[in-house]
Amino acid sequence: MSSSLLLTNATVIDGTGTAAQPHSSVLVRGAAIESVGTTPHIDGDTEIVDLGGRTLLPGFFDCHVHFAFGPDTGVLGPTHDDPVLAMLASIRRIEDTLAAGVTTVRDLCGLPVGYRTAIESGRINGPRLQVALKALSHTGGHGDGHHCGVNTTAHMSELVDTVDETRLATRRLIRDGADVIKVCASGGMSSAYDDPDDEGLTEAEMSAVLDEARRHRGLPVAAHAQGERGILAALRSGVTSLEHGYAITDEGCDLALENGTILVPTLRTALHPPNRNTMPEKKYQKKLRWLDIARQNIARAIERGVTIAVGTDAGICSHGGNLEELGLLVELGMKPMDAIVAGTRTSAELLRLGSEVGTIEPGKIADLIVVDGDPTTDIGVLADNTRIQAVMTTGRWRKNELGPTHLDSAALPGAIASL
Repeated sequence: MSSSLLLTNATVIDGTGTAAQPHSSVLVRGAAIESVGTTPHIDGDTEIVDLGGRTLLPGFFDCHVHFAFGPDTGVLGPTHDDPVLAMLASIRRIEDTLAAGVTTVRDLCGLPVGYRTAIESGRINGPRLQVALKALSHTGGHGDGHHCGVNTTAHMSELVDTVDETRLATRRLIRDGADVIKVCASGGMSSAYDDPDDEGLTEAEMSAVLDEARRHRGLPVAAHAQGERGILAALRSGVTSLEHGYAITDEGCDLALENGTILVPTLRTALHPPNRNTMPEKKYQKKLRWLDIARQNIARAIERGVTIAVGTDAGICSHGGNLEELGLLVELGMKPMDAIVAGTRTSAELLRLGSEVGTIEPGKIADLIVVDGDPTTDIGVLADNTRIQAVMTTGRWRKNELGPTHLDSAALPGAIASL
């Protein structure tokens, strides 16, 4: 493979919010983007790919997934399945997500750190990965899956009930390699013992988590928060991101704007109509009631200008359909270009990777996708995986269904080839 690659005749959407640039070229050298815009000087070792006017975008982010399970297995899948089969299933979910155009993911509990190492070392093909390892929850809270005296969700949660226990658990997660600390600030729709309106960790406990995270490289803290009281407690404690935020009010929006908190609304899970035939009646009624609550409040947060990053809660919903989230953001009031920025630059900033990825700019890592269609006029093209024709991470194709596209350097109009 050539050490440099020229992607020419592309319509570039660079992730900064700038209007799409047709007839553009992007030169990739090694793992990085070297130039963007008009056709640059190239040498005879440069591979040239004519994209035929297709749209070239930064790789997208999903800031809230659970690769350890899927809607077909439920959260108990990793404990009930043969561990080898569970591992293979997780790898398949990781690969499906990459093929959908998602090149960076934050797994917010359930996935061991070894998967991150496996991707970084090239042992498996997947998106850049950050992991929370486990969520911090109260006894009887959102993360407590005790059944017949056994905590069936021990692979996903640490149960803490005092400030001191919360500090110790945070230190254990940092020791074990967590990139982000997740706290349960409220109950949840999938909880065994509580509801979204119930409070989770107290403001004092979350503040202790923030303090420990600050003392250890300033790690970010993500708060599962669905009901209003949990949302407000999380925001007052100073969390980095608010996950779900379905009952966010004007007061919550004010706090988020004041603190610079990023909202990750996970609409693919929240707005998916529940199926009465596949879930217990109590859970069905809970989901049905919260569907409209989430729709109204997230639309208000978008209107108020709260900063939004993209996350889907894949695991609760299906893996591999991640970019459907962008269409749902548009449905609730975002402009298509703003939804694209939310899924690229803003999400990169949330994951503290903004200097490396998230936009198509010289010096950034070459995480790119090629799309058949114009997502600024039809955001739905990004949700169709057959339209995601190529995916690149660190300058290497991980998916390439472009067909014959190669050119000789002499065919480039205006190009200067230094042979």
